[in-house]
Amino acid sequence: MFDSKDLEQFKKKGTNAENVKAQLELIKRGFPFLELEAAASIGNGIMAVDDNKCEAYIKTWDDYCSKGRKIMKFVPASGAASRMFKDLFSFLDAEYNVPTTGFEKVFFDGIANFAFYQDLDACCKANEGKSISELMSCGCYKAVVSNLLESKGLNYGALPKGLLKFHKYSTSARTPLEEHMAEGAMYASGNDGIVHLHFTVSKEHRELFKNLADSCAQAMSKRYGTKYDISFSEQKPSTDTVAAATDGGPFRNDDGSILFRPGGHGALIENLNDLDTDIVFIKNIDNVVPDHLKTDTITYKKLLAGILVTAQSKIFDYLHLLDSGKYSSAQLKHICEYVDKVLCCRKKDIGNLSDKELVSWLHSKLNRPLRVCGMVKNVGEPGGGPFLAYNSDGTVSPQILESSQIDLNDAVKKEMFTKGTHFNPVDLVCALRGYKGDKFNLPAHVDPATGFISSKSKNGRELKALELPGLWNGAMSDWNTIFVEVPLTTFNPVKTVNDLLRPQHQPA
Repeated sequence: MFDSKDLEQFKKKGTNAENVKAQLELIKRGFPFLELEAAASIGNGIMAVDDNKCEAYIKTWDDYCSKGRKIMKFVPASGAASRMFKDLFSFLDAEYNVPTTGFEKVFFDGIANFAFYQDLDACCKANEGKSISELMSCGCYKAVVSNLLESKGLNYGALPKGLLKFHKYSTSARTPLEEHMAEGAMYASGNDGIVHLHFTVSKEHRELFKNLADSCAQAMSKRYGTKYDISFSEQKPSTDTVAAATDGGPFRNDDGSILFRPGGHGALIENLNDLDTDIVFIKNIDNVVPDHLKTDTITYKKLLAGILVTAQSKIFDYLHLLDSGKYSSAQLKHICEYVDKVLCCRKKDIGNLSDKELVSWLHSKLNRPLRVCGMVKNVGEPGGGPFLAYNSDGTVSPQILESSQIDLNDAVKKEMFTKGTHFNPVDLVCALRGYKGDKFNLPAHVDPATGFISSKSKNGRELKALELPGLWNGAMSDWNTIFVEVPLTTFNPVKTVNDLLRPQHQPA
């Protein structure tokens, strides 16, 4: 199947023939659907925290931050913004020249309210000899869009979201990168006053991210009274996955080389594993708001973190107790109740275990990475969200699942999916160290059976692509997980450019 040139290509990518064969077999065989016990809900897998407890958890987090622990924000930021402008690209290709669709009309009606308006206006004047308003008045709408999207202007159609101007302030405008810097100062700074942020970026944009971070760090430090330690990484070539041809063999490019594709955000578990930190917040690059709307974001980030370190302390105490051998039957029962009620990890035949077997099982379940995940109420069409799912060892535990992992042809499973009360906004706080202070090896906790296969094409030829288990899905399948309800005000993603016209992204 592979020749010497293939083997050399594998070596350069940091993989080998065995791994490639295994991936091709996965593509051929496909992935099994997960067995579900239920969609997680309040009282059955999702915590709802009242105001008094919320204040206590926030205090717990503030106390933790004062103890010299290293805290970090981890932000996947490599995604291109091209999908934000899908409708505007279509407008450029359309046979008509004036705004016709509802999307196009909203964009041009609100164009002066975008944070990038002044920059775009300057580009139009330089390239077209007319301002935005002058171009619109003479019907040259496409000239405005081409200056927004193409390389002659702002080139927003080819840049990642993190570098686009999202929010207007009185004397400036901010990108998502800068908003994450501001957020970090408000909930993720230790007692040394340093905010550690890590962005995963694409190779071609790394220097742009670094230059922006360097240029604004001093002003942000002065504004928020902090210092910044900002680092970047790229998805590792070794995490790329092989593409398969329709005959099941490797898809080959015109030059005979084998086509590899990025394995999806699940590949970033390797980047996360490389970080030297105690606690890490994970949030998508586009889920940001201006400072005047950050109150709920900060409150609930601290709440999630307070719940995390409270649970971590309890788990560490239990593990030390189990190690000591000096525990009573009542204490073992208490630990079982904690695993069941708080971690929502359930083993139906647990009553059949001997004390020795029970201690071994409890130890193995407690001694693993921990995450607390915010979940928001469903207000529209349900998407990926929180479930109680069966694991390969027969236990049930909380999992964040996507629709591709659920057999929607099964009426019972489909009902669980469609009637789910909450969905996943990607709002995580994670503890990466064990009870003895050692770092967990995160790739060892990935469930490799939770990826999925997608159909793609290249140069008019069909291919099958392998997506690795998602970062907050199968890549964290073997973690201890606590779901917590957070308000919808903490979830303000920007999926299209017109989302920036919503009140959540406009000045006070």
